[in-house]
Amino acid sequence: MDQKVLILNQDYSAISLCSIHKAFILLFLDKAELVEKRKGALRTVSKSFPVPSIIRLQRYVNVPYKGIALSRQNIMRRDQFRCLYCDSTKNLTIDHIIPRSRGGESNWTNLGTACMRCNTRKGDRTPEEANMQLKQKPKKPSLTSFLVLHSDTIDTSWHTYLRTKN
Repeated sequence: MDQKVLILNQDYSAISLCSIHKAFILLFLDKAELVEKRKGALRTVSKSFPVPSIIRLQRYVNVPYKGIALSRQNIMRRDQFRCLYCDSTKNLTIDHIIPRSRGGESNWTNLGTACMRCNTRKGDRTPEEANMQLKQKPKKPSLTSFLVLHSDTIDTSWHTYLRTKN
């Protein structure tokens, strides 16, 4: 029961993830319809219900796009908890690619996950000056890519609805 369910808006756009329990309540109250189900069943004393994988809301919900919050945890999630320089997963910190002392801002494209060793080695220099190469260039994640990162396992039926537009 700790698996996630993909919530689609009425226009079939992905808007969120929820627990199976919450999805079942939305289905039971006719606030959503079942789009895809998983194997197995939710059972009561007298009835059996399919386990939801994807549900679609009955009414369109206007979700104002606020973007994904820029936070330490979200930066590490985006970088999959790996150092952008050496791929280490130990002693992670946040690094300004272009140091703040040189006008580097705190934004999605200038912040990245770095291990303590690489961050210390780079110091107050750019990666080029420190002769260090980024494994991947930091970028702002899309909502759908972030939904994928937040979920431990992705049901194969979700792929159609989570195609990123990046």
